[in-house]
Amino acid sequence: MRRLAVLSLALATVCLGAAGVSAKPTADTGPGCGLGKMAWSQYKKQKSIGPQALMGITNMLFPPSNQGFGITYETLGCTNDEKLWAEEKATMFAGINFENLSQDMAQGRGEHLASLATLLRVPAEEQAEFFAMTQEKYTSLIQSGEASPVALVKALHEAMAAHPVLAKVSTAR
Repeated sequence: MRRLAVLSLALATVCLGAAGVSAKPTADTGPGCGLGKMAWSQYKKQKSIGPQALMGITNMLFPPSNQGFGITYETLGCTNDEKLWAEEKATMFAGINFENLSQDMAQGRGEHLASLATLLRVPAEEQAEFFAMTQEKYTSLIQSGEASPVALVKALHEAMAAHPVLAKVSTAR
C-alpha cells in the first residue's frame, strides 16, 4: 500500500512537471486557492515545486471539496465573479417564467420582470428604463423567431448593450 502511494506521488510529480514545461508562465504563486493554499501560504519560495506540490496534495486530501466550498462561499483565499451563475440563473428563471415574463414585458411592468432585472444585475434606480426598453422592444425580444429562454436572455443583453442608459449595466457583467 505504501509503495502504491509513493508511486502515485512520483507519477503525479512527473506529470505535473511535464505539464509545467509546456505551459506558459503565469503570475500565480501556486495551485489556485483552498485549504492547501492557506496552509502553505507562509512558506518561502511559493513558486518552487515543493510548496506547490504540498498545496495541491493538501487540496486533494483535506477535505476533497475544499476548493469548491471556497469558491462558492469566497473563503480559503478563493474568489468568484458569479458571472457564469448569474447568467444561468437568469436563463433558468426565464425558462420557468417565460409566459409571465412575456406578459410583463408587453405591459412594461410586473413582478417577474422586476425579478429578471435583478438577476440581470440592473440596479433598482435603472429598472424603470429596463421595463420601458422591454416594452418598446417586446416584439423583437419575444416574437422574433425562436422563442426560448436562452434566446430571450441573449436578446435582452444585446438590447441593453445598445441602450444609452443600460449599456453600462451590460458592459459591467
